[in-house]
Amino acid sequence: MASAQEVNIRDGQDLYRTYCWQCHGRNAAGDGPMAEMLAIVTPDLTKLSTRHDGTFPTEAVARQIDGRAPLLAHGGEMPIFGPFLESDQNVVLPLANGKQLMAGQPLANVVAYLKSIQEE
Repeated sequence: MASAQEVNIRDGQDLYRTYCWQCHGRNAAGDGPMAEMLAIVTPDLTKLSTRHDGTFPTEAVARQIDGRAPLLAHGGEMPIFGPFLESDQNVVLPLANGKQLMAGQPLANVVAYLKSIQEE
C-alpha cells in the first residue's frame, strides 16, 4: 500500500485538466464553459477550505468526485469520474478528524491538487 506522502499534485492537476475544468474552470473558480448550462452554481473549488471553517474537506471532495456522494447538477448527477480514477494502488489520505481514507492513486492525486490550490 502506498502512503499519503506519495500523492502527486502534478498528476492531479493533469487529471483535473482532463476531467474537471469544463465545469469548474481552468483555475477551478467555477467558471468553466459548461458552468452556465448547469441547474446549480458550479462551486469555486479554490474556496473549499474557506467554506469549511479553514479545513479542507478531503473525504467530502473524494466522495463527490468518485460518485459516492450524489450531486444534482444539470437535472442529473455530476459526471462520475470514479471509474477513471480507480487504481490497484491505494493511498491513505489523512482526514481532519484523525481518521484515514483509502483512495486510488489517481483520485488521491486530484484531491491533493485541489487541496494545494486553496485560497483564503
